[in-house]
Amino acid sequence: VIMRRLILALSLSSVIPLLVAAYTLYASGLPPSEGPARDLAWVLSALAVGAVSAVVGGTMLWRLLSAGRPAETPASSAPEPPALGKSTVAAAESRPVADESKEEVESLMDSFSRVLSTIEEQAVEINQYALRLDSAYKEIETSSARLKEFSFKDEVTGLYNRRFFSIRLEEEVSRYRRFNHPVSVVLLDLDGFKAVNDELGHAAGDETLRGMAEILLKHSRGINVICRYGGDEFAVLLVETSKAGAWLYADRIRYVLPTHRFSHGRRVTASFGIASLPEDVAPSPDDLIRAADEALYAAKRAGKNRVSVHGDMTPAQPSGGRSPAE
Repeated sequence: VIMRRLILALSLSSVIPLLVAAYTLYASGLPPSEGPARDLAWVLSALAVGAVSAVVGGTMLWRLLSAGRPAETPASSAPEPPALGKSTVAAAESRPVADESKEEVESLMDSFSRVLSTIEEQAVEINQYALRLDSAYKEIETSSARLKEFSFKDEVTGLYNRRFFSIRLEEEVSRYRRFNHPVSVVLLDLDGFKAVNDELGHAAGDETLRGMAEILLKHSRGINVICRYGGDEFAVLLVETSKAGAWLYADRIRYVLPTHRFSHGRRVTASFGIASLPEDVAPSPDDLIRAADEALYAAKRAGKNRVSVHGDMTPAQPSGGRSPAE
């Protein structure tokens, strides 16, 4: 009986905590599978089980050692052992030692069971808290993604805004420097937009802006970046597109725009300015935008409804109703 109790105490006080500690160290090195909060809950639960096992096992060891060590009394005051008769010896031998040991072990196991029940309840609470924390974390991620999207979008047209365009332009210019891939910028400005806004109201002006956005999206590739640059000005970043390709794109938009039917009934046209790398000398993204802006103003000065290319300030004449070459 004593040997079994000793083995149980040693297991609880040393072997089980060592196994729990080894598992905890192993689990902490694994990548998180269901979020950091849930992994933390499992680690805390494992450490709690190991700690309780160590305490219970240590208590059992202490009791065993205390039971096996006789009480020390001074030699001078130690009473003489009484003479034991046959009846006394028989009574001592018949004492139910096994029953007392069994009751003690059962008491210890009951205490251990209560501790385990408490740990299980706390583990359930920790797991529920971890689930709530994980849910809140996902909601924060979703809200953050939405806020980021809203910070890059124009409220009226749904296109990207100037901030996002500047970021993407810088990336593409850097890409051109590394790999010499062409990139073009098209700036366009609606002709006579102020008159539409002033005479027909802001609702008509917003409709015109949204119609322009629809045309640009419909006739652009998915890798291109289209944004409302400000007011009635739009910017298009043409990835992997030379100056000749940018001119074809701009002239196609210039041809399609007047055919679009707006509810206010007015005919709308636009002027375009183009700058490209490597054709134009533009050391920075701002220089490329500045070159496209100069070409746009050249188209405006030439009579509007035209496409002007930086480096060739002779704007192309209107195509007279013919569709430009695709």
